[in-house]
Amino acid sequence: MSASAALKSADPALEPHPVEILEGTLESGILLLCDHASNAVPPDLADLGLPASEFQRHIAYDIGAAAVTRSLARRLNAPAILTRFSRLVIDPNRGRDDPTLVMRLSDGAVVPGNAKVDEAEIQRRIERFYDPYDAAILDAIHKAMASGHPPAIVTVHSYTPVWRGWPRPWHVGILWDADDRYARPLLEGLAAEKGLVVGDNEPYDGALAGDTVDRHATIRGLANALIEIRQDLIASDEGAEEWAERFARLLKPLATRSELRKPAIFGTRTRERLRQH
Repeated sequence: MSASAALKSADPALEPHPVEILEGTLESGILLLCDHASNAVPPDLADLGLPASEFQRHIAYDIGAAAVTRSLARRLNAPAILTRFSRLVIDPNRGRDDPTLVMRLSDGAVVPGNAKVDEAEIQRRIERFYDPYDAAILDAIHKAMASGHPPAIVTVHSYTPVWRGWPRPWHVGILWDADDRYARPLLEGLAAEKGLVVGDNEPYDGALAGDTVDRHATIRGLANALIEIRQDLIASDEGAEEWAERFARLLKPLATRSELRKPAIFGTRTRERLRQH
């Protein structure tokens, strides 16, 4: 099945809101997000000129991340918001002015449908995909805040086992910027589990201006953590369930700690300054 066919058959009423919303209790204290949940492309974008095989790769979506997110939402009874469009259409985990917002070249693959994309087309995609995802997140945060239950923002991603010929040693990583209230206990909990190699801001750095955590959690002082799981560990249903169970066990006690539910003031990318004082 082509990417466009997958999107078309998934939800005929998809537009203008290409977002999957899972209901949960506001009292859970957690809002789960999955920025790269889907490899789907709307029919009118004609698979961006790519063969179907490219949409099975990490360039199109975060393999296994959606399954982990849905299972975590069920286990925690927490609300979750997932995208229903490929990151190749537009990447909601980038700032609006980020040059990689619409990728023209991704891990060796030229994306014909993006090669000559102009500012007008980028703006159309922002309004059609990026903005609805942002709006859904904002709505969920506002509802939680109004109910007296400020949420921690937990985003779920996955990464390739090998990058540019280099095997990545970590099984899982926790990314964070200025606020380590959720990241630190997650890192400690994972490190205590036998056999796991855990990355602290690996395989990426959590300080990315304009990313989902930056524009929704950091700006409001909400506790947060970005989970990165190696894709080969969650590509199967069994693997996704195993990792969802692990993170549910680690996240549940954090959600009950009132000091983690209070918004705090942390400037974007001030982690190094905080460490120096």
